[in-house]
Amino acid sequence: MFTKLSESPVLDLGVVIVNWNTRDLLRDCLQSLTLCYDTVANFRFGVIVVDNASADGSAAMVHAEFPSVTVIESATNGGFAYANNLGLRRLGFGADISEPGVLPTPPRYALLLNPDTVVPADALPKLVAYMDANPTVGSCGPKLLLQDGSLDWACRRSFPTPEVSLWRMIGLAKLFPNNRRFGRYNLTYLPIDQETDVDSVVGACMLVRREAIVMAGLLDELFWMYGEDLDWAYRIKANGWVVRYVPSVTIHHIKRAASRRSPRAQREFQRAMLLFYRKHYRIQTPTWLHLLVLSGLLFRGGRPMWQAIRTPTPLRQ
Repeated sequence: MFTKLSESPVLDLGVVIVNWNTRDLLRDCLQSLTLCYDTVANFRFGVIVVDNASADGSAAMVHAEFPSVTVIESATNGGFAYANNLGLRRLGFGADISEPGVLPTPPRYALLLNPDTVVPADALPKLVAYMDANPTVGSCGPKLLLQDGSLDWACRRSFPTPEVSLWRMIGLAKLFPNNRRFGRYNLTYLPIDQETDVDSVVGACMLVRREAIVMAGLLDELFWMYGEDLDWAYRIKANGWVVRYVPSVTIHHIKRAASRRSPRAQREFQRAMLLFYRKHYRIQTPTWLHLLVLSGLLFRGGRPMWQAIRTPTPLRQ
């Protein structure tokens, strides 16, 4: 089984899985990780499941079937960033090491992983080996394939600058996916098997170097769901690290297994884009473009977005 965190080893990798009512998918994910542990020698990794107040017995299942996995049972569904930070702190990032259960030395790498993923046995060791061989890379992500075999385009992205967002909003990104200007958001003009530097990979499977986390800090919990991975990548890159898409490693992703059942999650995407824009681009955006950005967000987000636009954002990190 997995390395128990209570043994306080120096891990190669700490995996944080945030779960909300996806018990059966979580079981499949953990079983795939067990195969990884069983087939790869000299690779020490521990797994933390942070359960966001599920009502389907997810936490009890993990306790019963995967005793080497550390389970953090949150009393409330505080969102994706909040829950991942609970796991990262247990791994020793940004936490008081004297607190019970916190690792005295954080692992060399941390992986954010969704419970609706299935991980081939060699995937995680290959990602870690890739990072070891490329010391300027602060974060990387694999090729994510959906159930129908197509690419999950979110696994390689550019930041949603006002210009990039405009092409996506008015449909030019979809009409001209092979155009380098219009197809920048998901880099649709590049072959899916081309390794490349990107602005961000996706939080469904995001590997980050220990030193990059120390410099960038943890996830910004103002992002309840969506956008927190973009923001983290932005801060990682701002500290001089490279973010890279590594398609030589493939992981399978069902996608939105939990969020499609959450009305709040459906609203949070547009709010996340507003937060990201305010945090990183508003100050340098001329008034005419600022009004266009807000109009586009309002058009897509409706009344909830109007309330978000009217509410000042207490930006941090």
